[in-house]
Amino acid sequence: MKALQQEYNKALSGMQGRDILVIGDMVADIYLDGRISRISREAPVLVLEQAGEKVVAGGAANVVNNIATLGGKVHAVGLVGRDKSADGLRVILAKNGADVRGLISDESRPTISKTRIIAGGRATVSQQIVRIDRESKAPMAPAVEAELRAYVESVLPTVEGVVISDYGSGTVTEGLQSLLIDYCRAHDIPSIVDSRYAVRRFHGIGYVKQNDAEIAAAMGRELVTTEDIVRAAEELRQELAAKGVLVTRGELGMVLVEHGAVHEIPVSDKSEVFDVSGAGDTCVAAVILALAAGVAPATAARLSNIASGIAVRKLGTSTVSVRELAEAIEKSREEYTSK
Repeated sequence: MKALQQEYNKALSGMQGRDILVIGDMVADIYLDGRISRISREAPVLVLEQAGEKVVAGGAANVVNNIATLGGKVHAVGLVGRDKSADGLRVILAKNGADVRGLISDESRPTISKTRIIAGGRATVSQQIVRIDRESKAPMAPAVEAELRAYVESVLPTVEGVVISDYGSGTVTEGLQSLLIDYCRAHDIPSIVDSRYAVRRFHGIGYVKQNDAEIAAAMGRELVTTEDIVRAAEELRQELAAKGVLVTRGELGMVLVEHGAVHEIPVSDKSEVFDVSGAGDTCVAAVILALAAGVAPATAARLSNIASGIAVRKLGTSTVSVRELAEAIEKSREEYTSK
C-alpha cells in the first residue's frame, strides 16, 4: 500500500499545472431557494418568498472547474448567450483560475441553464419542487463555429490534454470534433470524451468515459454483469479505435478496459453518498490531468475513483481540491494499515 500511495502522490504532483482544453456544453445550474409562505388563491400551488439564488457550474463547465481546483491550467471552450447565466459562469470559472476567453457569446441564444426551485420552511425540509431547463435547439451559426475554431487553433499548441464533454446540446460539431481528435492523434496528446447520448460518433478519441446506463444505451442492450460491461466496453473501444474505455458503476466502482487488459476498481469510500451529481465530471477531470502527467491509465482511473468518492459526498455539482484528494489518499493508506 505504501508503494501505491507514493505512486498516487507522484501522480498528484505531476498533475499540477498541466494545460488542458475542455470543450462542450457549458451549463449554468441555478438554484432558487424559497420560503413557503402560503397556498395561492389563484391555484392549488405553494407561494414562495425568494430567499436566495446561486449559480453553479454544470455540464462541461463543471469539468473545467474540477480541473482548475485539482491544480490544472484549463481553457474553457463553449457557447454561451449574452445573459446573466453567462456572466455567472465566467465569474465562477475565472475565480478558480480558468481561462474563459473560449466562452463565445451568441446573443441569438440563451446560455444553457437548469433552474431548480427549492422550497422549504422553518418546520419543513427543503426540497426541489420543479426544474426549468432553457436552451436553444437551433444549430450553431457558421460564424460562431468559426470563432470557436479560431480560438481552439490558437491554444492547441500549448495543450497537454483535451476533454470533449458532450451533453447533447450541439456545441461539439463534427468540424470541431475532427479538428481536436486529429490534432491529438497527430501530436500524441491524451484525449477523453464523455458523451451522454452519442458516444459512438467519436471515432479516434483516446479514451472514453461512460456510466453503466450510458454504455448500455449506446450498445443497445442490457448489461447486467461485470462480464457484460467488459464485453461492451471492449466492443466500443475497438469500434472507436480508442486506447481505453472507462465505465463508472456507482456503488460497484469502475471498470477500465484497455487493449488486452481489464482493471476492476472498487469504490474507494463506502461512507454515505449524498449526491452523485457531477461526480462523472470530477472523474473525467482527474483522469485527463493524470494522463497529461504521463501517469499509467489504470493509476489515473484509480485516482479518479478516489476523487469521485469525494464528490459524491457533497450536495449538488461540486469540485474536489488538491488538498482534499491528498487527504483522501492518506486516509485510504491509514485505513489499509489499520486492518
